[in-house]
Amino acid sequence: MDDLLSSLNPAQQEAVKHYEGPALVVAGAGSGKTRTVVHRIAYLLRERRVYPGEILAVTFTNKAAGEMKERLAKMVGGPSKDLWVSTFHSASLRILRVYGEYVGLKSGFVVYDDDDQSALIKEILKELELEAKPGPFRAMLDRIKNQGRSLSEYLGEAPDFIGGVPKELAGDIYRRYQSGMRSQGAVDFNDLLLLSIQLFEEQPAVLAKIRQRARFIHVDEYQDTNPVQYKLTKLLAGENPNLLVVGDPDQSIYGFRNADINNILDFTKDYPGAKVFRLEENYRSTDAILKVANAVIEKNALRLEKVLRTVKTGGEAVRLYRAPNAREEAAFVAREVVKLAQYPETAVLYRTNAQSRLLEEHLRRAGVPVRLVGAVGFFERREIKDLLAYGRVAVNPLDGINLRRIVNTPPRGIGANTVAKLVEHAQKSGSSVLQALRQAESVISRPQQVQAFVEMLDSLIETAFESGPAQFFEQVMDAIGFREALKQELDGEERLQNIEELLRAARDWEEEEGGSLSDFLDSVALTAKAEEPQKGEALPEESVTLMTLHNAKGLEFPTVFLVGLEENLLPHRNSLNRLEDLEEERRLFYVGITRAQERLYVSYAEERETYGKREYSRPSRFLDDIPEDLLKEIGAFGDTSVPVLAYTRPEPKAKTVLSDFKGGERVKHPRFGQGTVVAALGGEVTVMFPGLGLKKLAVKFAGLEKMD
Repeated sequence: MDDLLSSLNPAQQEAVKHYEGPALVVAGAGSGKTRTVVHRIAYLLRERRVYPGEILAVTFTNKAAGEMKERLAKMVGGPSKDLWVSTFHSASLRILRVYGEYVGLKSGFVVYDDDDQSALIKEILKELELEAKPGPFRAMLDRIKNQGRSLSEYLGEAPDFIGGVPKELAGDIYRRYQSGMRSQGAVDFNDLLLLSIQLFEEQPAVLAKIRQRARFIHVDEYQDTNPVQYKLTKLLAGENPNLLVVGDPDQSIYGFRNADINNILDFTKDYPGAKVFRLEENYRSTDAILKVANAVIEKNALRLEKVLRTVKTGGEAVRLYRAPNAREEAAFVAREVVKLAQYPETAVLYRTNAQSRLLEEHLRRAGVPVRLVGAVGFFERREIKDLLAYGRVAVNPLDGINLRRIVNTPPRGIGANTVAKLVEHAQKSGSSVLQALRQAESVISRPQQVQAFVEMLDSLIETAFESGPAQFFEQVMDAIGFREALKQELDGEERLQNIEELLRAARDWEEEEGGSLSDFLDSVALTAKAEEPQKGEALPEESVTLMTLHNAKGLEFPTVFLVGLEENLLPHRNSLNRLEDLEEERRLFYVGITRAQERLYVSYAEERETYGKREYSRPSRFLDDIPEDLLKEIGAFGDTSVPVLAYTRPEPKAKTVLSDFKGGERVKHPRFGQGTVVAALGGEVTVMFPGLGLKKLAVKFAGLEKMD
């Protein structure tokens, strides 16, 4: 027992020794939560003599489950083979393989992955003679199933059109999808959870057997559970739950995946009498970094109180760089990375994938090998290749490959069969594909859509020789309605940002290099080729890591650059209308800060292009959360000895200031009593009142009184 607990701090030991009943472990960033879970399972086996087959540990990824299994195998040896350690989906699949017949599943059913789902939806769209992309309907499936809602509930709140078709027709697509899966003996990943819940609710005897197999349940990253995972956990736990959940509401950043932070915030309400353990000792970051992290996150109202304390004392001050524009910000990062010369120990984090282009470009120019995590190279992204394909066809109409790529992109009613007939005609007649399109009237029965496409393409070919690349791509965007088409997709906002980044790249190229559309496409081809690892180049593990803040969760690096700390980027423009969304953006910033072990740089640009226009950027409001003495401003070359402008907190424009609240003030309301201002925007404030929750108030009429 002494050997089991000796490597743990007092708070971890208390959590590990918890035996029966519900428990919540609030585990701050870098506080050793996985170690705590592993030791707790070992404690149950060694000290409480729990049978290995009665222990279930659930996490979110196969990688995390695999790592937990490895650590348990080293710690407890043979008994680890009988432990049930898996993801939610793997656990559900295991249950349905045994009891699936009770919910109508046939023996040997298959599980459809993302590609299988898209293929089935494409078949349905073809049956209905709809020229639409599967993406919006995949998004519809995920929203319905991850929230555990019925189709009628979803359609009741949905917009009139989904994926470009009336929502009633989208509902028919959903029903055909479900029927198609069942007829083919298949389920998708979301169905694994939903069918397990159905099984438990309809077959109490089966649920009783599973509960015997899962007497002691552990759920990792509980703050990331969605409504369906929450319900499944509650059913498994039963009336006398031996349920231990581990998580940190301050790191809940997956609301867009339907994660519900209230699952962890309300745990003690759901399970009265639950023990709460707080892991507040951080083994990852220096004191200087943690002070910044604590200053940021304490401004959130939707959280469980805790303050991270470092095991590492001291540390370098957090450096702040204020760049004149986004290009200078990227150049600064590249210079500092070269100076530090610790590539595998360095990560550059940003809010959106579109920000990666300038960073990639400047790092590669500086000879720094780059590893892009969670995304393909910028010029390999589908929407970028689509737009570039229009340019390649415009400068070379004989390019049949790219012509076939764009002929129905975005969908314009030119189906695959039509294209196949026209390509076959071109091959037989020895002409180009474009020439076959011009002769569509003599090849296919309904040539109108093809003729309209050729007419538009002729106009673009003319534009290609009369304008630069930026103007050409703008005209393509307008001619094909690309922005509107992308908005309909599951990740449309991100794809739109990538398109805007391509337009920005074209304008920058015109200013720096100049030349025709053809010259620009040559430059892109060479840049895209450079994104591919060449023989003799550094291996990925010897590279600087570039990734979004969402992808960085769970990782750590000695040095972190956190870039783009500007209003409309972090917090993102889509989050500004709801307090819950704004607080998730602050948590995202907090996650970024706590990835750093030894050294942290934060930066913002005073000017950045937005939708084709160069605009002044305001520093992120989250920088205002950090006391000035915790930030050390540096110059463009990382030097503090040269004069630099002192960091000043920008004053909001007068026309938007209707109150002098900034957030954090203690106030008294004549009806609600005392509370704390957690957000202020224009003439409205959001106040957290103990026992009442959040109230949004108009300052002009609220009668708020500031308290000392």
